[in-house]
Amino acid sequence: MNLPNKLTMLRVIMIPFFVVFLLADITPYDKWIALAIFIVASLTDMADGKIARKYDLITNFGKFMDPLADKLLVCSAMIALIELGRIPAWIVIIIIAREFIISGFRLVASDNGVVIAASYWGKFKTVSQMVMVILMIADIPQLHIVTTVIMYIALVLTIVSLVDYLVKNWGVMGKDV
Repeated sequence: MNLPNKLTMLRVIMIPFFVVFLLADITPYDKWIALAIFIVASLTDMADGKIARKYDLITNFGKFMDPLADKLLVCSAMIALIELGRIPAWIVIIIIAREFIISGFRLVASDNGVVIAASYWGKFKTVSQMVMVILMIADIPQLHIVTTVIMYIALVLTIVSLVDYLVKNWGVMGKDV
């Protein structure tokens, strides 16, 4: 369990705290506490990848858990944001469907002895979704148009990254096609 993997696990541990503060009415600062937790969790995503690459600490565990931790964080946030009326459910359904498709694809690839690491499109998708979530949590009326544009950019990148993964890695499906 190296440092990048510990940061990934920290991100997973932060998710319930983030959701509680986002949805609960505990303090007058709940939204801002949730936002701070989400930003810190998002920064651990950037940090674990940079550390893993810089110090050659890339592991199969990290290749699987890092994208999973990202999915758990962002999907939890988007589901909570549906409840708060800040994002349409249909967009979240498309985004989550993409995550299930890629996860299933990675499982089949793994059964064929292949580990599929995150692509640049997948990374752009993750960053755009995290920025979208940050803007939606902050819920600043003056940024409504910017937030909406980022939401649609995140949706497009979600679809583009799905197509990119499938096209580039279709060969790993092997005999299962």
